[in-house]
Amino acid sequence: MSMERQPDRWRRQVQAPDGLITSRAKSKGSPCLQDDDSQSGEIQIYSGPSLPEDILCHIHSLMPMRDAAQAACVSRAFLHSWRSHPNLDFSKKTLGSNKKTYGNGEVARDFSSKVDHILRKHSGIGVKKLKIHMPKFCNAKDSCYLDSWLQIAVIPGIEDLVLALSWRAKYNFPYSLLSNGSGDSIRSLHLAGCSFRPTSELGGLRTLTRLHLRDVCIKGGELGSLLSSSLTLEQLEIMYCDGIVCLKVPCLLQRLSDLKVFECRTLRVIDSKAPNISRFSFTGDHRVKLSLGEALQMNNLHMYFSGAVHYARVELPSSMPNLETATIYSGSEIVDTPMLHSKYAHLKNLSIALRAFTFPPTYDYFSLASFFDACPSLEIFLLDVSQRKMEHVSILGDPSGLRHLRGQHHHKIKSVKILGFTSSKSLVELTCHVVENITSLELLTLEAHQSTVRCSVPAHNCRKCSPLPIDVLMEAERALFAIRAFIEPKVSSKVKLNIVEPCRQCHAAELARLG
Repeated sequence: MSMERQPDRWRRQVQAPDGLITSRAKSKGSPCLQDDDSQSGEIQIYSGPSLPEDILCHIHSLMPMRDAAQAACVSRAFLHSWRSHPNLDFSKKTLGSNKKTYGNGEVARDFSSKVDHILRKHSGIGVKKLKIHMPKFCNAKDSCYLDSWLQIAVIPGIEDLVLALSWRAKYNFPYSLLSNGSGDSIRSLHLAGCSFRPTSELGGLRTLTRLHLRDVCIKGGELGSLLSSSLTLEQLEIMYCDGIVCLKVPCLLQRLSDLKVFECRTLRVIDSKAPNISRFSFTGDHRVKLSLGEALQMNNLHMYFSGAVHYARVELPSSMPNLETATIYSGSEIVDTPMLHSKYAHLKNLSIALRAFTFPPTYDYFSLASFFDACPSLEIFLLDVSQRKMEHVSILGDPSGLRHLRGQHHHKIKSVKILGFTSSKSLVELTCHVVENITSLELLTLEAHQSTVRCSVPAHNCRKCSPLPIDVLMEAERALFAIRAFIEPKVSSKVKLNIVEPCRQCHAAELARLG
């Protein structure tokens, strides 16, 4: 919204469908909110039957901030309620601080000026949500505004607070603000790009249900102190917080159901004793020791680190007996997946991604059949083996002696999908095992390596697929030959086989070079 008053000659009165006579400016902004003490006599409000003020205020509170600001330009009733609007969302988009209009430095000044003006005009009463997304062009010097902004809006009654800064650890979030009664009402706290130093002396956040920390400078002990006094917490997300070495989640968090830890570089231990976590997501170093206790409620697992497939098969089945959905990403597996007696009795949906520029050629894809035996309730299996350079032994060079696992039949799996399919002999053996031993199979999708952007995908909104290197196209052609020679003849007529090739139209020139 533009905060500059437009010249009077740009204004004109229009008759709205509901009878209100409003003032419309050629600018897309909301100039009258620039100064709500404007003496211009051109903004006049006429309406039919009037509504009680509390109903008008409620209607106004339900509007997004930008719409609420524009409504306040044409209605004195809404202008009054604007001063206590409960949902304040400040970002480049909501404030119209567009880089196409302003230079980089001006974006920061424009943003700070607008937020400062709006908050100083705000009464500070009734704020439920405050979201401040500082543009990346702002720097540490702009932090001088933040203290005053937070003091105006972070008051008892606030429920949702988001502070996302573009610099790192240069601003120290004033935790003392939450000890004046404001912390008693906060249900959701999302901090990014700042320092956060909670202390036990100032107490916790008694109604907090969601805590998201991204790129925040905080130590494990400080976070532990906050968690120990936030007994209503349900979701905890920690991303890029490099000051945490040991994350301890106390057993007092009985309501915690969703725990996400992403790329905290110095983290070495996750020790969770919260008994009711049902969703756990971890991306990071394979050396991090995971201690999740008796995760009897765990039904959704997401893991991403080198060796994650082996870890998921060897370490987790006994501690997560009720797991239903698992997504495992790994950029390297040194040890093959072993055949074990332990099982995921209730796992129905399993996704495994073994993606890298070159996945270790010593890894045996056929060993993944261990998961079929370990998951008697499995219904959907997705395997992504996309890589830039395939160095596994190709079945085209060694077509003899395909391995088989005897006596391993599966009667629940309905759909198997393999992305980035190659001519790797062990991958072909795994796929043959699927078509020969899964009696319940209905759909088998084998997709050769695809472009990152594809013309056939409506969301990409493009006319041509992004280029593929010639060696990737060559391997895709070998993969298609392997499918038709070794797999397709074994597929039952009851199974729908879906073979996805690279786009022939977009890669016609490269494919022509291959002959």
